[in-house]
Amino acid sequence: MSINLALVLVVLTFVSGVIVLFNRFYYAKTQEATNEPGNAAIDTVIEYARSFFPVLLFVLVIRSFIFEPFRIPSGSMMPTLIQGDFIFVKKYSYGLRWPVIEKKFIETGSPERGDVVVFRLPSNTKINYIKRVVGLPGDIISYDGARLTINGQLMDVNGDVNSTDGDSGFVYTEMLGEREHAIRHRVSIAGKIQPRVQSWEVAEGHYFMMGDNRDNSQDSRYIGTIPETHLVGEAVRIWMHLDLSEGAEWPDWGRIGTKIQ
Repeated sequence: MSINLALVLVVLTFVSGVIVLFNRFYYAKTQEATNEPGNAAIDTVIEYARSFFPVLLFVLVIRSFIFEPFRIPSGSMMPTLIQGDFIFVKKYSYGLRWPVIEKKFIETGSPERGDVVVFRLPSNTKINYIKRVVGLPGDIISYDGARLTINGQLMDVNGDVNSTDGDSGFVYTEMLGEREHAIRHRVSIAGKIQPRVQSWEVAEGHYFMMGDNRDNSQDSRYIGTIPETHLVGEAVRIWMHLDLSEGAEWPDWGRIGTKIQ
């Protein structure tokens, strides 16, 4: 069963806040006026609420409007991000949204080509995906299985086809506008058999997303373009790496603090 952490946090913050206000404006004044001992159970609840409310409010504000932690569950963004990375997502990059209802109330900016973005899957908004913004509203995106073309311009790709990422893949450097980043293919681009060219037109208010692991990513080629309303924020930095699926007992200290390019 999926737990809506944002909803749980909002409810706990609201309830504890109501209890604090109840104590301040009614219960404490009543006890002072009557000079009688209070109810032990009520006193305990109030004490817990006064202790937890500031912490809950702080976490709610940080998580909803500033930074939210996410864990990378798969290899679809290799080699930029790998399974076991824990990242910070900047929530205010593309507007401030109310928690739970995800309604934007302040506009702060729009995704740029090359940004790494967390978004809610349109077919199931309880699931978060992370991909790279390739196409902006109005763009024509073409892909032939190895090379990316945007609005008729072939994106530059550089790299030694003999260089691998340690996982039977070939790593290249791709330029998206002025954004340089690494991509991975299962086989050498030079020897890759190209399938038919696929093309997409990005509608207004939507974005075309692709994983850096080009041959192993469930992205806009398969799930469609992503509405602006489903954006969560920009992935900016790795704060820890620990892949328990590989039996790791200690974090990979070398990835901690890495900026996401």
